[in-house]
Amino acid sequence: MKKWVSMAALGVALFSSCYNKSRLSQLDHGPWEYVQVAVDTTAITSYEEYDEEMDWDFTPRLVIGITVDQMRYDYLTRYNQDFFMEPGGFQRLIHEGVSISNTHYNYVPTYTGPGHASIFTGTTPAYHGIIANDWYDKKRNALQYCAKDTNVVGVGTQSEAGKMSPVFLRTTTLGDEIKLADAQSKVIGISLKDRGAILPAGRSADAAYWYIGGQEDVWATSSWYGMTELPQWVKDFNAKERGKYYLNQTWDPLYPDSIYNESLTDNNPYELPFKGAIRPVFPYNLSELAKTNGQFDLMKANPFGNTMTKEFAIAAIEGEQLGMDDHLDMLCLSFSATDYVGHQFGPHSKEAQDTYLRLNQDLNELINYLDSTMGRNHYLLFLSADHGAANNPAMMQDRKLAAGYFVSDKLEEMVEGKLIAKYGAGDWVINESNQNIFLNRPLIEQKKLSIKTVQQEVAAWTLEMEGVHSAFTHAELSYAIEREGLSEKVQLGFDQSQSGDVVYMLKSGWIEYGKQGTTHGSGYDYDTHVPFLMLGNTINAYPWPHQENADITDIAATIASILKINRPSGCIGVSVIDEE
Repeated sequence: MKKWVSMAALGVALFSSCYNKSRLSQLDHGPWEYVQVAVDTTAITSYEEYDEEMDWDFTPRLVIGITVDQMRYDYLTRYNQDFFMEPGGFQRLIHEGVSISNTHYNYVPTYTGPGHASIFTGTTPAYHGIIANDWYDKKRNALQYCAKDTNVVGVGTQSEAGKMSPVFLRTTTLGDEIKLADAQSKVIGISLKDRGAILPAGRSADAAYWYIGGQEDVWATSSWYGMTELPQWVKDFNAKERGKYYLNQTWDPLYPDSIYNESLTDNNPYELPFKGAIRPVFPYNLSELAKTNGQFDLMKANPFGNTMTKEFAIAAIEGEQLGMDDHLDMLCLSFSATDYVGHQFGPHSKEAQDTYLRLNQDLNELINYLDSTMGRNHYLLFLSADHGAANNPAMMQDRKLAAGYFVSDKLEEMVEGKLIAKYGAGDWVINESNQNIFLNRPLIEQKKLSIKTVQQEVAAWTLEMEGVHSAFTHAELSYAIEREGLSEKVQLGFDQSQSGDVVYMLKSGWIEYGKQGTTHGSGYDYDTHVPFLMLGNTINAYPWPHQENADITDIAATIASILKINRPSGCIGVSVIDEE
């Protein structure tokens, strides 16, 4: 068996080298050093020699789950040649690891909170309970943030931003299953966003840390994790004031202008300038912009926020000694600056491209660090995204493509008016959010009306609004029937106890947002198609037979299979690799 695997490994190495050289020969800047980083095949004279030199211990000691906030899959292909400017990073994940190229979200809405939860639970909002970033709480008649918990206090901050926890998460995560298998394992979550750190790590995590911002240049956590003060390594990192350091920098393009030919010209009409700036154009004086953009909040909206996140992640590995013993640990790491930049400037902006080119550097440094500290055999790294992003509708319209802007307030007014006209005065619509319409059920009962009938009427009226593609009633979504296409995605995002009386979807290209920048949330390809990359551990030992199509819920199932642990409790996914 050992010789068979070594022959397979040698074959993969030779194929990888030839493939990379073939790709690199097409580039005019030809960074051949990537081939040396990938595999030095010149030293291999026979499989027996390779067999002796290989480390055959594949005991996993650390699994690193990376989420890149708002990363569309096409960034991998659109910026492919530019990623070669920094050998390693995304190119290494693609060519040395495994890339499942057709991975999609199988539900709506495609938001940050549900996306992070789904990757690590292997299930959808219908089961894990995180149905949006914020949702209308019927019992409290108020909006509920997905990570807000008034029963905890911040640790490392006294602000409201510290009162966060995974209290609304209903199923286990990969990290929870790791800790159930070995109580001495550690699980840590890290992100600029609280929900990006908290939800992936799960309810039993040892800690989740997020960046506070505003007037506080600190990483903090909450009392949910059993702490009363920050660990010393976190205090030491905060003392370095890395946010202050980076806000004293100027954000210039990383490379010459010719590299950014995949993006629109700088200062185009589809980008939103920073507050206090006249135009959205490089260079950006961050220290000046911080004065009008929330001070340290600006760290979340420029690529240096990702670099600081990487630095904090390395500090966590060292401070917690993750992966340094025989107990499997997990680090859940989310890069959030890509989302803030994407929202503000859009997916075809020079700023977005530069943010990904800089993230490529950060990934390369992180992977090299893991190689040098624990060896490639002993870590398993996977990367995906919590959602994609829509093309800017104004840009689409200028190119005569179907797109538009939706205003939900007009829909609410129209529905309210029609209900009053038919059934009399009353506050018929108590909330509209996340493309869910919540009706006043006590009023409907008081008028002795059929809730199903009123839902059907509201759904029919909703379809009259320009930009609406489809509408579903609570009653019909509550029936367990097999659906296909977009309606199946609505079904998998629907929660009987939390969702609205009517759920609707917009047409392709339509968003509810300002005329500049972009957003996400739909079930269309631009929002659902995301990367799924794996590197390290047995991924690099021999070729895994794998499929190219996957649902986002398959990621947790796949990682659990590789690690030989139980799948998360609500997991509906299947492994994309064949281990036989």
